[in-house]
Amino acid sequence: MLDPESSNLELPAIPGKRYFTIGEVAELCLVKPHVLRYWEQEFPQLKPVKRRGNRRYYQRHDVELIRQIRSLLYEQGFTIGGARQRLEGEEAGATGAAPGAVDPRMVRELREALEDVLRLLSR
Repeated sequence: MLDPESSNLELPAIPGKRYFTIGEVAELCLVKPHVLRYWEQEFPQLKPVKRRGNRRYYQRHDVELIRQIRSLLYEQGFTIGGARQRLEGEEAGATGAAPGAVDPRMVRELREALEDVLRLLSR
């Protein structure tokens, strides 16, 4: 699987501005504006500020999220649903358990499976 950070190297650098229009974000992320509007419906994390006349203004964290979504969909081959789950899982990991935390149930199941393999090999 491709590293999402390395895939973003080919994208233009994000300028040091506070707000970006949908056209600017489309250029920075190499996607069409209608794709960005669609992704807003599919990814609840993506919520640009809306001002006069429902114009969208994206912040830096929105642009970074869009690049991450783009990488998941276009480079890593995720479906929309899979990318949404991946992002939700990363959010849960950021607010929940410590990074690298292991589910004790999974450890127990893995240990039992390895013990079964060991018994088979020792016959």
